Amino acid sequence: MKLVNVHILSFVLWFALAGFSHNTLQAQTMTLQQCIETALSNNRNLQIGRNNLNLNPLRQQEAKSNLWPKATASADYKFFTNLPYQLLPLSVFNGPEGQYKEAQFGVPHNLGVNVQLAMPIYHPQIKAGVKATEIAAEMGDLQVEKSEEQVIFEVTNLYYNAQILQHQILFADSNLVNVNRLLATMQLLREQGLAKGTDIGKIELQQAQLQSQRVQLDGKLAQVLNGLKFFMGQDLDTPLSVPKDIEQGANTEYPVSTPVDTRMAQVQNRLLANELDLLKKSKLPTLSFVANYGLTGFGYFKQPDPFFKVFPIGFIGIQAAYPIWNRTTRFKIAQKEVDLTGNRLQTEQIEAQNDLQIANAILQKNTAQANLPAAQQQISLATSVYQQTLVQQQQGMATITDILLADNALREAQTNYLNALVDYLKADLEWKKASGSIKN
Repeated sequence: MKLVNVHILSFVLWFALAGFSHNTLQAQTMTLQQCIETALSNNRNLQIGRNNLNLNPLRQQEAKSNLWPKATASADYKFFTNLPYQLLPLSVFNGPEGQYKEAQFGVPHNLGVNVQLAMPIYHPQIKAGVKATEIAAEMGDLQVEKSEEQVIFEVTNLYYNAQILQHQILFADSNLVNVNRLLATMQLLREQGLAKGTDIGKIELQQAQLQSQRVQLDGKLAQVLNGLKFFMGQDLDTPLSVPKDIEQGANTEYPVSTPVDTRMAQVQNRLLANELDLLKKSKLPTLSFVANYGLTGFGYFKQPDPFFKVFPIGFIGIQAAYPIWNRTTRFKIAQKEVDLTGNRLQTEQIEAQNDLQIANAILQKNTAQANLPAAQQQISLATSVYQQTLVQQQQGMATITDILLADNALREAQTNYLNALVDYLKADLEWKKASGSIKN
C-alpha cells in the first residue's frame, strides 16, 4: 500500500513539474525592443490611425476634382392645366394707350432636355482648399507619429514597471527567507525557555506583512503584464515574461530634434494661415466657363391641328461672380488672426516647456545615477548589519528588537535602491521623449 502511494505521489509530482515546465517554456521572454516592435505592428490604436491615413489622398483628389469640368443633365415635362396669362398693351394693336388685354400664350405640353457644362477658370477658394487638404495630410502623418511615440512611451514604462516589480519580488522572497529562519530559531529558543512569546509574535507579524506584500506584488505584476499585452495588441491569455536584469545606459546623451508636438503646432500654424488666406480670397471674383445644349418641345394634341415640335437651344459663355457685401467674412478674418496669434504663443510655450523637461530629466537622471551605487552599497551594509545582529542575538548580545530594527533598515535600503532605479529609468525615458529620440 505504501509503495502504491509512493508511486502515485511520484506521478503527481512529475505531472505538476511537467506542467510548470510547459508553462515556463510557453511564457516567452521578450526584450524591450521586441515589445516595442510588436506594439508598433499590432497596436489597435495605431492600426486605426494608419487606416485613417488612407483618407488623405482621397480628400486631396476630391478637392482637386473641383477644378475639373462638371457636366449635368436635366429633363423636365410640364402639362399646363391652365396656361399662363400675359397682359398685352392695346397700343400694340392701335388701341388706346394705358389699356391692356389679358391673353394666354403657349401650349399645354412642354418638354425640356438640357446638358450643361461648367468649368472654373479662376477660383482662388478651390486652390486654397486643395492646399488645405495637403496640409491636413501632413497633420495626419504627425498624429500617427505622435501615437507611435506615445505607444513606445507606454510600453517602455510598463516594461520597466514589470522589471522593478520583479526586483521587489526578489527582495520580498529574500526577506521572507530571513524571517522564516528567524522564526524557526526563535521557536527553538522558546522551547528552551530562552525567548518570550511576544518576541515570536513580533516576528510572525513581520512574516504576515511580507506574505501579504508578496501576494500584492504578484497581482501588480500580472496587471502590468496585462497592460503590456494590451499595448502590444496581444490576447490577455498569451504567456509573457520580461527579464529581471535592467539595462542601464552608462552616460547616454540623446540628440535633440524638433519634437512632434512642436511640429504639429507649426503645421497647425500653416493650416490656420491657409484658412485666413481662404477667407481673404473669398472677396475675390470667380470666373467660370459654361456651355449648354438642350432641346425644348411644345405639344398640342387637340383637334383640329395636333402637333409636337422640338427646337434646339445651345450657348457657351463666361460666368463671373463678385461678392459685393458680406460683413460676416470680416469678423471671420479677425477671429482667424486671433487664432494665429494664439497658435504662435502656444508654439513658443511648447518649445519652452520641452526645454524645461529636457533640463529636468537630465538633472534627475544624473542624480539618480549618482545615487544608485550608494543605494547598492547601503543594501550590502544593511545585509551585513542584519547578519551580524543575528549572530549577536545568538550570543545574547542583541535583542529581538535589534533584529527587527536591522531588518527594517535592510528593507528601507532595498526601497531606496528601487526608488533610485525608478527615478533613473523614468528620467531616461522622459529625456528620450522630450528630445524627440524615443523612436531611435
